[in-house]
Amino acid sequence: MDAAIGPHDPYASLRSRDYRWFITSLGLATLGMQMQGVVVGWQVYNRTGDPLALGLVGLSEALPFLSLALFGGYTADRVNRLHICMTTTLSLALCSALLWAFSWRFQSGPLAAAVWPIYGVIFLTGVVRAYYRPANTALATDLLPKALYANGSTWRVAVFHVGMVLGPALGGLVYAWRGPVVAHFLVLSLITSGFLGLLFIRYTPRPPKPRVGSIFTSLGEGLRFVFSQRLLLGAISLDLFAVLFGGAVAVLPVFAKEVLLTGPQGLGALRAAPAVGSVLMGFTMAHLPPMRQAGRTLLTCVALFGACMIAFALSRSFTLSLLLLAASGAVDNVSVVLRSTLLQMVTPEHMLGRVSSVNQVFIGSSNEIGAFESGLAARLLGLIPSVVFGGCMTLLVVAGTAWKVPELRKMDRIE
Repeated sequence: MDAAIGPHDPYASLRSRDYRWFITSLGLATLGMQMQGVVVGWQVYNRTGDPLALGLVGLSEALPFLSLALFGGYTADRVNRLHICMTTTLSLALCSALLWAFSWRFQSGPLAAAVWPIYGVIFLTGVVRAYYRPANTALATDLLPKALYANGSTWRVAVFHVGMVLGPALGGLVYAWRGPVVAHFLVLSLITSGFLGLLFIRYTPRPPKPRVGSIFTSLGEGLRFVFSQRLLLGAISLDLFAVLFGGAVAVLPVFAKEVLLTGPQGLGALRAAPAVGSVLMGFTMAHLPPMRQAGRTLLTCVALFGACMIAFALSRSFTLSLLLLAASGAVDNVSVVLRSTLLQMVTPEHMLGRVSSVNQVFIGSSNEIGAFESGLAARLLGLIPSVVFGGCMTLLVVAGTAWKVPELRKMDRIE
């Protein structure tokens, strides 16, 4: 039966002109934002020497995101999604301009050691991301036919992680070579280029369905849909707790400086390593036919992610640490692609914005809340025990999800 479908085309979604411009814009903006993450992390840790301060960076972004993400999803279902992406990308560029201006203006003097202006700008970034992420996910779906959702998700995740590879490495190198002022200016240039890429997309939005009831009724539809889909809810919850407990990205500056004894260049390499593994896995997946036993694969990959975090915490070798982080990125890529494809397949088009926003509340905010958890746990338990604890919690979450959601364990292909 599979032979009748025809040969697998790994580049099918990239043959769409508009989709190529979309992922080009996504890649440039991601490159800038990932570079910004390294620069801000090193700035804050240099000024405070406190791992909890790194966690507060994540919390500053997560609080507004959590508060507004559902409204961002509602907006993505009611307003031109391309216009939302353009407005929010430009707003992210303005936030990076504020960080550049602050770093340039207060290189010395009483505010040279201050971190509250950085927290303030990151808070604004969280507000913007609450509207950017749902619209971005929904727009990616609009630009492709349903038959190409899986292929498009694979390339979108791959391009996103290319930005995550190059951004941290570039951020660390530029910070070490020229300092935070030049680094923030380069971030501004990259995100602005991402905005310009969106100008070339030809997009005709579908007319929104008439709204029934209040805005809160509409928001509730997205929540009810997610909670009615056990497969989707199980996949989202699995990633939520894995990222919440299992990540070590927020405390990488501490590992770089105090455990592995390297500088900002080394931090950039550590931040880039997961994305290197993810990109390699993404290109591999793009050339493979649709995956069988997708549910078991998802559970296995999240468990391997937790195991990689435990091994990373115990490593004292810079090379081994890089390899472990790369392996964690490779298995994480598989789970991201499977979850993204599942969401696109089961969600009606007119609800994509709201359902994507619910997904982002679960997954997107878990990165920042997880950053706060990592910083707080490192303060309370110590750096190494906190990451080991997080990896063990990830393994327990996988076991619990496999037991409570047998449909996920038994899922074969996502079609």
